[in-house]
Amino acid sequence: MIGSGSWATALVKILMNGGREIAWYVRNHEKMDAMRATRHNPYYLPSVKLDVERIHFSSDINEVIANADVLLFAIPSAYFLPQVSNIKESLDNKFILSAIKGIVPGDNITVAEYFNRKYKIPFSRIGIVTGPCHAEEVAMERLSYLTLSSKYIETARSLSDLFSCHYIKTVPGTDIYGVEFAAILKNIYAVAAGICHSLAYGDNFMSVLITNAYQEMKEFLHASHPDPKRCTSTSAYLGDLLVTTYSQFSRNRTFGSMIGKGYSVQSAQIEMNMVAEGYYSTKCVYEINRKYLVHMPIAEAIYKILYEEKYPAYIIKQLTEVLQ
Repeated sequence: MIGSGSWATALVKILMNGGREIAWYVRNHEKMDAMRATRHNPYYLPSVKLDVERIHFSSDINEVIANADVLLFAIPSAYFLPQVSNIKESLDNKFILSAIKGIVPGDNITVAEYFNRKYKIPFSRIGIVTGPCHAEEVAMERLSYLTLSSKYIETARSLSDLFSCHYIKTVPGTDIYGVEFAAILKNIYAVAAGICHSLAYGDNFMSVLITNAYQEMKEFLHASHPDPKRCTSTSAYLGDLLVTTYSQFSRNRTFGSMIGKGYSVQSAQIEMNMVAEGYYSTKCVYEINRKYLVHMPIAEAIYKILYEEKYPAYIIKQLTEVLQ
């Protein structure tokens, strides 16, 4: 496991149900020592009990990589490049799993694309973990679904077996690109939902907003990476969009809600003390869409609010005139 936030902690909880041993990279020494001593992560999901006898903690990313066959990345995309730049250990014969719900900043490529281009790892050795699944509900062992995608369905089914337990049902798939970008886009729309909620738009409008967001997602996926076998009405696409835009646990909706109340981006980030992937994804998708020119009024509206510092109430009012 590479990462030690709430999502990483939730995934460790899931994986340890199978009696496995896990090598866990925790960058901060004090945090690592606290996790080992208290048997839980004091900063994220503290209710999750950790069987530390089966966890090999290390603050050395290369030590963790050397001792594992499967590398599961669950760090915020904003911190991805600084962390992977420390990798010196060979990734040959390693299987890469990404549970990162964001895009690689600067390069504007997905995590799977990054490992394929930078480290020459074939897509046959790359897998994607997506929801709809909030870490907080995993901690409470509420029934949740994970989608495991890889190039070959047989590999995806094997990955699904790793994560299956009495409160996690898994869905294998082969649409690596689609599920990665669906996880990126839904965070932008969750920010939009939070802004609209704070501006006192009700459930009637929210249903229109999310319907149009879903259409934007479909059109972007089709334009950027068409796949005739893709079914966007399934849980990894539509389901993840719904839970992220509506749930009380959605940090991106919370972030948007604060922006709608008048917080600056910086002040909202400081008060949340958690990364809202939608902030970074908004800029990346805006730049990527310069190539495809997909009509994305919601994503563009959020870009204007977050990066051009336009007044939220005015931009959302303009948005209401073009949604259907």
